[in-house]
Amino acid sequence: MTPRKDTTPFRSFILKVANRCNIDCDYCYVFNSTDQAWRHLPSRMSVDVAQAVGRRIGEHAAAHNLQDVHVVLHGGEPLLAGPRHMADLLSAVRGGVLADVAVHFELQTNGTLLTKPWLDIFERYAVVVGVSLDGPPTANDRHRLTHASRSSAASAVRGIELLRSRPHLFAGLLAVVDLANDPVEVHDYLASFDPPVIDFGLPHGTHDEPPRRNDRRVPEYGLWMSRVYDAWLARPAHRHSVRMLEDIVALSSGVRGSVESLGLAPPTSIVVESDGTIEGVDTLRSVEEGASWLGLDVFRQSFDKALHHPKLLYRRYGMAALAEQCQSCPLVKVCGGGYLPHRFSTDRGYQNPSVYCADLEYLIRHVQDSLRQYDWALHTATPP
Repeated sequence: MTPRKDTTPFRSFILKVANRCNIDCDYCYVFNSTDQAWRHLPSRMSVDVAQAVGRRIGEHAAAHNLQDVHVVLHGGEPLLAGPRHMADLLSAVRGGVLADVAVHFELQTNGTLLTKPWLDIFERYAVVVGVSLDGPPTANDRHRLTHASRSSAASAVRGIELLRSRPHLFAGLLAVVDLANDPVEVHDYLASFDPPVIDFGLPHGTHDEPPRRNDRRVPEYGLWMSRVYDAWLARPAHRHSVRMLEDIVALSSGVRGSVESLGLAPPTSIVVESDGTIEGVDTLRSVEEGASWLGLDVFRQSFDKALHHPKLLYRRYGMAALAEQCQSCPLVKVCGGGYLPHRFSTDRGYQNPSVYCADLEYLIRHVQDSLRQYDWALHTATPP
């Protein structure tokens, strides 16, 4: 395989500011998957680590002439860090980056701990906030219960409503697809909160442990998301975007998408754990023990060191890193072979099509057929 001549720098830095969670989602790749690294990590990131992260981000931005970077506060549940400590972390990271580099702070939360003081901190540091919610209470509580096996839905909705009081801080909603839930009901319920973005994620699975299906002969996840697409288009009053679907539209039109799970553009994100260790794609924890571990940390190594790490070389090979049948597929520039963790098998590593290959094919063709029908209608319409 011949690598790309250029090395794409990191632009998004995901910080695990808290390594515990106040709810117990059964599909969580941090706490309920093969890799149990969280048990040996600090429960929250220290200010010393945040300062080192800020210096390394500043160093990386200067080396690659970056005008802006994204810093994503993640967990576990990041709000478990506490408001005062979070403010110290934000200040430490911002302080390490030159003032002429814009730092866009984002935070992903389950929403149950949001309060007005939290919103005041987000205002002060211009942090936009995304909330995870899988749909109406019954749908959400299939997987997102508290540690006492109680519903988390009401607390999450209360947090969302509080966040809506300052809409400029509301980044959107994240939902994991569950075939047991009605896709149109889920979409319309999430849309009722007027989020700017709804981001649907497929549950993590590998060829060794495939995602749950009712009928393996049917592209059920593709059908589910196609119904979301149809519902989204059928309601022009909605102003939100659906990230996966917009990316398929963009990539089908030759425009680069925004998520790492589609398209052939090299990933631009890197993860820093609560102890300062640098990881690749942290969702690889759903694959096997240590799959995301690089043996690097922000105290001793730069992010440029991570750019050239053997475990991240797939970033540099593009299509050549994919399975042979993916390389010859006419949809490869849109699906990109699927999300990296979903390609894994013990026998062939990541040299496999995605476990969602048939689903992605169905969904992409559904969207592309819709675009062609729209284009045909536009060009055959009789002028007034």
